[in-house]
Amino acid sequence: MFDRESWLSLLPFVVVCLAVAGIGALFTNSSVKTWYPQLHRPEWTPPNWIFGPVWTTLYLMMAFSSWLVWRGSNWSAARFALLLFAIQLVLNMLWSAMFFGMRRIGPAFGEILLLWMMIIATTVAFYSLSLLAAWLLIPYIAWVGLASYLNFRIWQMN
Repeated sequence: MFDRESWLSLLPFVVVCLAVAGIGALFTNSSVKTWYPQLHRPEWTPPNWIFGPVWTTLYLMMAFSSWLVWRGSNWSAARFALLLFAIQLVLNMLWSAMFFGMRRIGPAFGEILLLWMMIIATTVAFYSLSLLAAWLLIPYIAWVGLASYLNFRIWQMN
């Protein structure tokens, strides 16, 4: 559909990543104003206003990263790495559904650990295809690591 050399070919990657963000936001928005403020949280919990800009930046970095892998590799080389990427996107969306939608803090902790491991696996797979693509996922690994610990502490405290 798009020429691999064209910047327009980045658009589907951005659309997919932002669609996942939007679906996750559907689960998150109502609970952030009602249920989440009632939870006991550690004092180091980031302020609510930071989550939107951080996640938007991370989703855009994910889109660019996956596009670099797709653009720079033939399909047979990139297929497995992009499959891992797709799986972690689904897990990302499922965490929002579990934690905020279903309000299942304990199971959400197990799910976010699986997500974190899948992001690491994706990064390793991307590394062999594009160093920049792998590096672009490092902030995502760090943020989900922090979110995992926050999820764990909220589970302990509630």
